[in-house]
Amino acid sequence: MEEKLLLKMNNITKKFSSTVALSDVSIEFNRGEIRGLIGENGSGKSTLSNVIVGVFAPDSGSMEWKGQSYAPHSMMDSSANKICMIVQEMATINNLTVAENMFLGNEKQFLKNGIIDRKGMRAEATKALQQIGINNIDPSEIINTVSFENRKLIEVARAIYKDPELLIVDETTTALSQNGRDTLYNVMHELCAKNKSVIFISHDLEELMEHSDSVSVMRDGVYVKTVDQKDLNTDLLKTLMIGRELGEHYYRSDYDHNYGSEVVLALEDLCFEREVRHVSFELHKGEILGLGGLTDSGMHELGKIIFGVQKPDQGSVSLSQKGLNISSPRVAIDNKVAYISKNRDQEALHLSASIKDNICLPSYDKMKKGILIPDSKEKSLSSEMAQLLEVKMSGINQLVMNLSGGNKQKVAIAKWLGNDSEILILDCPTRGIDIGVKAAIYRLMEKLKAEGKSILMISEELPELIGMSDRILVMKDGRLSGEFLRAETLSESDIIDKMIS
Repeated sequence: MEEKLLLKMNNITKKFSSTVALSDVSIEFNRGEIRGLIGENGSGKSTLSNVIVGVFAPDSGSMEWKGQSYAPHSMMDSSANKICMIVQEMATINNLTVAENMFLGNEKQFLKNGIIDRKGMRAEATKALQQIGINNIDPSEIINTVSFENRKLIEVARAIYKDPELLIVDETTTALSQNGRDTLYNVMHELCAKNKSVIFISHDLEELMEHSDSVSVMRDGVYVKTVDQKDLNTDLLKTLMIGRELGEHYYRSDYDHNYGSEVVLALEDLCFEREVRHVSFELHKGEILGLGGLTDSGMHELGKIIFGVQKPDQGSVSLSQKGLNISSPRVAIDNKVAYISKNRDQEALHLSASIKDNICLPSYDKMKKGILIPDSKEKSLSSEMAQLLEVKMSGINQLVMNLSGGNKQKVAIAKWLGNDSEILILDCPTRGIDIGVKAAIYRLMEKLKAEGKSILMISEELPELIGMSDRILVMKDGRLSGEFLRAETLSESDIIDKMIS
């Protein structure tokens, strides 16, 4: 009979300079369970995962894998031990095919007389994809042409092909539509049924409670507690995560839909391929306008069109008071329009640049003297904005890639506030961040509204739309299908009806 205990971590400590990412963490993971892992951004969840798979070596402490001493030196090492991880960020390489990405580092299995059997590799990739129920991805396709969601599903298939005994799912569901999430959930539960184990990291409390057998909570690098499924509730998890009760009002506490009569942005008969069809609406001064729908409804494409990233096939986006059409991102930025993409790491930030450089990027024209940009102004602006958003950092010269998801999002917002943006297009502004940072962003949105700023919030989260918007527009199949004003009686089912009917 197999031992129930699969992985044991003993007094693990990990520091990065003066920051203690993990402090004396001891925790066990058993066979046949999905263990949820939750905590605020910076709580140590991802560091713990990276220690398990060998990305980081602990400064002190030890691990045991199936009763034996375990000290991996790399992800290749952990994979050889049947431990695999799927991360939130992109983990595929451009300009290679789907099949080449799936078997990167393992090409030797397809060698025939010193030549790689590409046909055999593609056939095996097809089997791997079909193993998780994916039949619509061509293994010969160049990965660059594959959607972000399908690239994540390719990573899932790659991990499952290795037949892991422990699968770590680190914030992966934030990149997936409901269909993609269902595929991942099925994979997780099938592993559990085979007496294998899953560590499931997510900021979505409802998702964690539905799919986990128990949930472990971390806070400030410390392991707090593991709660069995029967005892789980959102209030308990929130309190364990942040060390205090979050408070009664998570979203806006008012039910007024007050905003100015002045129209600041107008969309007229916008069309873009098959994704956006004859969309017209107005955004008012001091309004939080929610835009909801299914992932493929066209709402994410609409955000890019408004900012000038995508050129519409017909129609216009105009700044009403200026009589000016937004034809490019430069026009938008020059006229105080901001855009934060849903795909934060790929489209909203320069990960290899510093916090200072990211925050200052839209504001260089504002800061320059002649042709020079004084370093003192860069330091002053970036420090002011980072402090305003309470970015947890070692300093403004820290690379953005080394920040937690929530702090990355704070930097993405800070760079636009530093440019005195008056209109903000926020696409999934709280995607992949913890409840503490969510609450802070919601309070910031209320503050911006009170200052007369205008926000278009594109969101896949119905509670967020209902909780924060003055007005909600719903998209279905590229068209507007419904409109709701803020009201205490507005329910998720009202919105869902317009999303799918």
